[in-house]
Amino acid sequence: MTAVTTTTATATAPAASVTVPADEERPQVRRRRRLSPGRRLPASRLIGPVLFLGLWAAASAAGRLDPAAIPAPWTVLETGAHLWTDGTLPTDILTSLQRAGSGFAIGLTVGVALALAAGLSRTGDALIDGTVQLNRAVPTLGLIPLFILWLGIGETFKIAIIAIVVYIPIYLNTHAALSGIDHRYVELAEVQGLSKLAFIRQIVIPGALPGFFVGLRLGVTGSWLGLVVLEQINATSGLGYMMFQAQNYGQTDVILVGLVIYGIFGLVSDSAVRLIERRVLSWRRTLSN
Repeated sequence: MTAVTTTTATATAPAASVTVPADEERPQVRRRRRLSPGRRLPASRLIGPVLFLGLWAAASAAGRLDPAAIPAPWTVLETGAHLWTDGTLPTDILTSLQRAGSGFAIGLTVGVALALAAGLSRTGDALIDGTVQLNRAVPTLGLIPLFILWLGIGETFKIAIIAIVVYIPIYLNTHAALSGIDHRYVELAEVQGLSKLAFIRQIVIPGALPGFFVGLRLGVTGSWLGLVVLEQINATSGLGYMMFQAQNYGQTDVILVGLVIYGIFGLVSDSAVRLIERRVLSWRRTLSN
């Protein structure tokens, strides 16, 4: 009986010596701070324009804006509807789209070709990059008088100027992306014995795509910016021509119709490029996705 009691006391002794720490003495688990921008908002790119439109409408309804200087949004909408039913606005829009599309296609082709030639060859870089940088330093719209003497005052010089406006940002960003490709990938391709074509397809193109899309967005916007000025020079149709004629007659509402259409075209084209970029570069994990 004594032995059993001694054994039980001995067995329970360690349990009695265990102390539970107080709440203040327990180690605090540090919560991880979230630094990412968060989940993407639906239709987030429309929030800013809609807010601006709302402020414009509110200021017009409250009489804070002079209708002769800045007409109300509903006045601009009525003017646009009248121009559309009149048949002049569809013709001007189609003409502007054709000019911008032709210049953009030429500028895109030239920009990508020059970037590849300069980025993949030291000789090409020596011959091309300095010339493009010189061209970039010269104001593109300042070339208009010279191009009129060379190409005439018709459509050709307008498309050529738009092509120059487009190709420069595409070349710069694509060339920078090519120059920024890690040299270890090049060494790995050499060790693997890749051909030139396979090297371009597997290393060069994936590495240059992020910079290319940045240049593409700038080029798309640049095509619309150049078009505004060019369509006011010896043009008989187009949105810029419509706005120039409205200026002569003091039609502020018509000018705002043209500006709104330019803004819509710019926003839609930029959103389309960003959508394509998100699909093509879905393998990247960035802050935007």
